[in-house]
Amino acid sequence: MGQVQLERQGGIAVFTIDNVEVKNGLTPEMGLQLSGLCDEVDADPAIGAAVVRGAGGMFCSGADRRRWTAGADQAEDRTYKELGAVYTAFKRVGTLQVPTIAAVRGAAVGAGLNLALSTDLRIVSESARLLAGFLRIGLHPGGGYFTISSRTAGREATAAMGLFSEEIDGVRAAEIGLAWKAVPDEQVEDVALELAGRAAKDPELAREAARSFRTEAGPPGIGWDAALHFERATQMWSQRRRETA
Repeated sequence: MGQVQLERQGGIAVFTIDNVEVKNGLTPEMGLQLSGLCDEVDADPAIGAAVVRGAGGMFCSGADRRRWTAGADQAEDRTYKELGAVYTAFKRVGTLQVPTIAAVRGAAVGAGLNLALSTDLRIVSESARLLAGFLRIGLHPGGGYFTISSRTAGREATAAMGLFSEEIDGVRAAEIGLAWKAVPDEQVEDVALELAGRAAKDPELAREAARSFRTEAGPPGIGWDAALHFERATQMWSQRRRETA
């Protein structure tokens, strides 16, 4: 079973998504664990920044679909809450009190892309694969994807990836503003940690700056909480439709 690891490197919290058997696919248990670890980070005033990465050179392939049951009622209490645990984890990462960076190597797909978009900044491998991927497998996007993507990459890129299933590499991600910088694969985590270290030198100031940044920068339109629930019913429909086809 996968897990999320938390390591403290000075004033930096490093979250590692570790479920390498399925390319770091997220389980509901991992979502709950990630949310709990975020609480630990917020409670530690010595931490001034956080980096989210994946184990084994892979960021996150999305939800662990081995847990999906064909034909399951997506509105059934347990099923609904389990997927909600994954989506709530994205929102929890997005509300960490410290500035956050995603260090993306390998691929960020579906829920994995949502996780990367939950952070304040992204450092990506030049060869990384980034794709929403929902429509490719017959699902409506979830997790507030359209909101958190459009606030970062803009409407055009969000449409290309979310509606037309475009896949991009790290170089293109940096070109369109989906990432701050694309670097050789072996440099991704070092660059992310170097940037995080600048903020971590003054944790109290970093937390205040992160709060101001998110309040002032938006996004406009409906909030992320509303977007998460707005997308949910249609995604449930699309998943049931896919599994019964």
